[in-house]
Amino acid sequence: MVPLIGQLAPDFIATAVMPDNTMNENFELHEYLSGSTGILFFWPLDFTFVCPTEIIAFDHRLKTFEEKNVKVVGVSVDSAYTHLAWKKTPVSEGGIGPVKFPVVSDLSKSISRSYGILLNESVALRGTFLIDRKGVVRHMVVNDLPLGRNIDEAIRMVDALHFNEEHGEVCPAGWHQGESAIQASEDGIKSFLREHSKNL
Repeated sequence: MVPLIGQLAPDFIATAVMPDNTMNENFELHEYLSGSTGILFFWPLDFTFVCPTEIIAFDHRLKTFEEKNVKVVGVSVDSAYTHLAWKKTPVSEGGIGPVKFPVVSDLSKSISRSYGILLNESVALRGTFLIDRKGVVRHMVVNDLPLGRNIDEAIRMVDALHFNEEHGEVCPAGWHQGESAIQASEDGIKSFLREHSKNL
């Protein structure tokens, strides 16, 4: 895996099942993000076990993402028709229900490959990519197949990115919105550590 941090997020055109269940055969990532911050996340396969919990968790927090001007896009190597069938399957029956973000089909596996997370030329690992308003990857985390990700951590990283973009200060370990940040200087880190090191 080659880290994509600081690079333009690989663009793609693929078929996506949209929030209203229509199929957009020419869904283009950069065009869709269009100046918004983006969360692009991958899961291994539809109709599996950990995957629906993550997708539903993203959907439950979608309003929070939207309030922060963040667009969420999900991807797996399944067909768009499988995605649609999964959306139409009730949550109580193992489905994901009517999630309100685009669900992209990576049937050729080219998208997963371009993001460096294709496992054994088979399925995508649980990759999450935070893309800034210029289309550049600023954060990525990749989980192995059995390990579900923390969607609240994705929100925290969005807040950290936006804070840095707005204020220029850098965010310490475990930083949350409203907490003290650091002036990126020798004096700045000394001052921060004097006040906050015991709470790290």
